[in-house]
Amino acid sequence: MTKMKIISVQLPQGLIKAMDQLVKQGIYPNRSEIIRTAIRELLKRELYQLESNERSTPEYVMK
Repeated sequence: MTKMKIISVQLPQGLIKAMDQLVKQGIYPNRSEIIRTAIRELLKRELYQLESNERSTPEYVMK
């Protein structure tokens, strides 16, 4: 397993309550896993968009 580092974040109470509901329902084992999943999905989406923009047709070709 990859060595984990601890970071500290501040979240609104509403997000914490929502995460606790997901943990209580057994969807995720804990808050940390929810946050890891959310960050992983955000990074995939953002990096995909960056890569797509880099592969787009240059403006001079479209003229």
